[in-house]
Amino acid sequence: MDDNRIEQWFRAYSHDVYRFLVYYTGRKDIDDLVQETFIRALKAPQQSQISNPKTWLFAIARNVAIDEKRKKKLRNWLPDLFLQHLVSHDKTPEESLELGENKRILYETINRLKSSYRDVLILRGIKGLSSTETAEVLGWSEAKVHITLHRALKAVQNSKNAPVTEAMTDAFIR
Repeated sequence: MDDNRIEQWFRAYSHDVYRFLVYYTGRKDIDDLVQETFIRALKAPQQSQISNPKTWLFAIARNVAIDEKRKKKLRNWLPDLFLQHLVSHDKTPEESLELGENKRILYETINRLKSSYRDVLILRGIKGLSSTETAEVLGWSEAKVHITLHRALKAVQNSKNAPVTEAMTDAFIR
């Protein structure tokens, strides 16, 4: 992969990747994950053509977030003695207040959904990718994207959080 090309993509898409990861992880301290996404893109084997760099970068970012979640589960599993030197990744009270109440509810609701629903809601509804782009990121057919999005929206509507519908509307309109 050409270094200049990755640099151009970083300038064009780093903010989108950052926002995707914020929604995907429910955290705001994801600068390291954004950096890791572009490092992996830089280290990727030579590709003859990447037709849509934005969706390719979202796919990498999704994998980076999944890897980070696995690492966090491993850290939670290890004895406390080994974890004393690690920094907490939980939100500080200031960060929690910084998120609006509706956004907090939205993050919590999305993070409780199964991963396929969460992926589709973030990519289609929040990031605004087309069905084709979402299918490309997730490695699915467009029909599966449509069906999963419909089911995910029903799952959100059926959640016990009343203000979540307003939060979803707010997030999808942005």
